[in-house]
Amino acid sequence: MKQRATLLLASLVTISLLTSAVTSADPVLLHNIKGYGFTPDRELVSFSSLAFDDASGKVLARGDEAVLKQFSHARKLDGQGKTLLPGLIDGHGHVLGLGEYLNQADLRGITSEQATVAEVARFAATQPQASWVIGRGWNQVLWDDKRFPDKSLLDEAISERPVWLVRIDAHAGWANSKALAAAGISKDTLDPPGGEIIRDANGNPTGVLIDNAMQLVQRQIPAPTSDDKTAALQLAFDHLLALGITSVHDAGVDSELADIYLQLAETNQLPLRLYPMLSAKDPELGRWLEQGIIDDPQDWLDIRSVKIYGDGALGSRGAALLADYSDQPGQTGLLVTQPDALTQIMQLTMNAGFQANVHAIGDRANRLALDRFEQLATAEQRLAGRHRIEHAQIVAPADIPRFKTLNVLPSMQAVHATSDKNMAGDRLGVARLRGAYAWRSFIDQGSIIVGGSDFPVELANPFHGLHASVTRQDQQNQPAGGWLPEQRLTLTEALRSFTVDAAYGAFQEDTLGTLAPGSWADFILVDQDIFAIAPSELWRVLPKETWVHGQLRYQQTAD
Repeated sequence: MKQRATLLLASLVTISLLTSAVTSADPVLLHNIKGYGFTPDRELVSFSSLAFDDASGKVLARGDEAVLKQFSHARKLDGQGKTLLPGLIDGHGHVLGLGEYLNQADLRGITSEQATVAEVARFAATQPQASWVIGRGWNQVLWDDKRFPDKSLLDEAISERPVWLVRIDAHAGWANSKALAAAGISKDTLDPPGGEIIRDANGNPTGVLIDNAMQLVQRQIPAPTSDDKTAALQLAFDHLLALGITSVHDAGVDSELADIYLQLAETNQLPLRLYPMLSAKDPELGRWLEQGIIDDPQDWLDIRSVKIYGDGALGSRGAALLADYSDQPGQTGLLVTQPDALTQIMQLTMNAGFQANVHAIGDRANRLALDRFEQLATAEQRLAGRHRIEHAQIVAPADIPRFKTLNVLPSMQAVHATSDKNMAGDRLGVARLRGAYAWRSFIDQGSIIVGGSDFPVELANPFHGLHASVTRQDQQNQPAGGWLPEQRLTLTEALRSFTVDAAYGAFQEDTLGTLAPGSWADFILVDQDIFAIAPSELWRVLPKETWVHGQLRYQQTAD
């Protein structure tokens, strides 16, 4: 693996030298646009034309009529008055998970257990060859009783094949009896560390497994082949490009997936940019850390970070809290990685010169991560490392300033707030909401927020995230005035989080997210001027074209 990564770097450096030495005889001038970008100081700028070199993939200039005169020899493209934005960066997604999700039973948004089971049965009928029935997206918070399901209705619908349905947040799963039997789960099975088998009054498994307990079933599902994974990735790439996403921070990849990414990069088959976080759960992690970071001069594939797992999720009561859940006394959540192990893996990651990106949703998990950043690294090391806390959803108010003091970046997903607003108050009570989804508090103290969606937990559409950031409302404009509206962002701040600030979280702010001269020509043309429409309409914006490295990668087809 080390030799392979070295060969990749050598080939990428060679490509970089060749492309930088060549000046395109025919640059491209895209004019008649409403362009928006950022200065190196992260200030918003507008322009009506953009010149770029489609050979090197670099922006040459941006501006007004003066740019037209300077590039009179260029190949001209008429933007027809469309709005142009920097290519959007999702700072926390799961690319393979998205590709697989697009081929599974889609249970998102279904409002009852009965209707969810009916959809699973319908999907299963279309997949008679599948040995397992797999789905994702159920959310009991949307159901009238808001209670976890059990295996009984699944057993009635499908008894001859194992069924495994992952909750929308991927921190709980729902199995039928056939799947439980395949995993050997019975009344006598002990809860694994960092996991819970939900049981009925008699101690029998109900079919719902939380966090690390999910692995008991997931280990039994036939593993997809490398070809299966590559096909799923291509499906995800196409989906993301159609949404205007030109770069993704892939949050938690194992060695096999990292190797697939390396192979795609070597053969020039990556249509968008990837910043994979190596999974701390991967047995091969030590070898990756030993070989050192992979810093692609072309920024197609940069590997220099590790995803470390702190706790579970709020919806499944797996987020680790400092005090009991308000709606379940005695329950404080789960630590997926125990404190001593968390210390060890964070130290190992930082000592290797990699960025440590810790999943922390609950206030206890956030504090544990912050404590270790403070104890394990000097101020200079933290500044250079740009370490991150992924999600930072529920933070004790006293801990919010520590992000800035310790130079820890909050990597946050705006759509989580509008998805969780009907549940978070029940889980936390009113007092703890003061530190919940606190984007404005982070921005006002000078923290840089890495924006994202956490797809496929949420839909990958970045305009949903921009809308949620600015309105703190769902797409039905609820609640009136916004949920915890004092934490709203301006549109400029929100756009930064999905462009230059997300790039900063991957050490790429000099080349991505601004459209400044010298940066990569990654941009999108959309159907509405986001700065001219009502904020409530932001989620409806549609990309017309997506360009990566100066090349057209997606174009909306005619209706």
